[in-house]
Amino acid sequence: MQIGILGGGAAGFFAAITASETDPQARVTILEASASPLSKVRISGGGRCNVTHHCDDPTQLVTHYPRGAQELLGPFTRFGPRETSAWFHSRGVTLKTEADGRMFPTTDDSKTVVEALLKTAAGSGVTLLTGARVEAVECTFSDGRSRKFRLLGRGVPDRPFDRLLVATGNGSRGYRIAESVGHTIVPCMPSLFTFKVEDERIAGLAGVSFADVELTLQCGRGKELQQRGPLLITHWGLSGPAVLALSAWGARVLHAAGYRARLTVNFLPGQPAGGFRESLQAVKTQRGSARVQNEPQSGLPRRYWGRACARAGAGAETAWAHLTHRALDALVAELTAAEFAISGKGVFKEEFVTSGGVDLKEVDFRTMESKRSPNLYFAGEVLDIDGVTGGFNFQSAWTCGYIAGIHMARRAE
Repeated sequence: MQIGILGGGAAGFFAAITASETDPQARVTILEASASPLSKVRISGGGRCNVTHHCDDPTQLVTHYPRGAQELLGPFTRFGPRETSAWFHSRGVTLKTEADGRMFPTTDDSKTVVEALLKTAAGSGVTLLTGARVEAVECTFSDGRSRKFRLLGRGVPDRPFDRLLVATGNGSRGYRIAESVGHTIVPCMPSLFTFKVEDERIAGLAGVSFADVELTLQCGRGKELQQRGPLLITHWGLSGPAVLALSAWGARVLHAAGYRARLTVNFLPGQPAGGFRESLQAVKTQRGSARVQNEPQSGLPRRYWGRACARAGAGAETAWAHLTHRALDALVAELTAAEFAISGKGVFKEEFVTSGGVDLKEVDFRTMESKRSPNLYFAGEVLDIDGVTGGFNFQSAWTCGYIAGIHMARRAE
């Protein structure tokens, strides 16, 4: 049994290892176009590798996937974060859970994960071919019945494969191969990205962060998308987990709008606007002679508090006693419903993902086998699946790779 894995990333390696361990007699080959396999694993999480997320309930886990949630529910019941953690632990990689649920190797070094995958693959008999660029796939029939695959490209083996997994990531080659055997490709576009915002309130404040905000994206026709979480001001606009999550859920809406939209930021999501106004009124009464800009409220960063005050009409010399009711109302609005104009998206980062790929209706998620081409399988970013930041994209790669690996090997029985 010849099993070919197109792509030496997270999904490809996991599928190859699983197939080889399921059927030790199978000859499993990973064909990686570049000279460096597992490149995204190496750079993910700032070089620490966010392996997965501490969420053992599949029904909760799938809520972190803007696309693919319904299809992943069944697979996650079979192989989820708990199984992933146990798998890596058995290979010498212990994971730790951080406060926000993200799970990293205790070494805080992605090299630990990469070396475990490479060592396990080699130990299970998997052959890794780098510089093997597959450009096309031909379907052949050895005896009129048995369907095999012949690979065309540079540095590829001149032998047919009985089973073939496409795990080439979000590149065009994988999409061309899928289309050539009858699959539909959902148009691809960035999913996790930052917002370009040019606004005097944040100019020069790069590095200022907020632990918890609520973002509302106006999508037109009365529709809104919301996310809550940390926010970071950058040199080019707004970033942080809340922005990245919102960009994922709004990926296609924002793409259609040319990445121009209105964003409302509530910097005090846990505090009703009326209650905040009352607290400011109390400060105004108690601290009349103090300058407003010198006394940030509700734990807000001093530098941004000053900008919000100035925007509301409270200048650097304005004392609390001289803060007008109009300025007080404006300050409440600035901190609970500040509007910003998104004028574009930040530079797309290599480690971030895209939405789009092989249409999920054309894949059997019980096995990851194509419904259009028998013995052909899919896993990873080549599929129209994407999750928000936090280890969710790797988890879908491990899960789909594991299921594909098992079923590619079991078909040999």
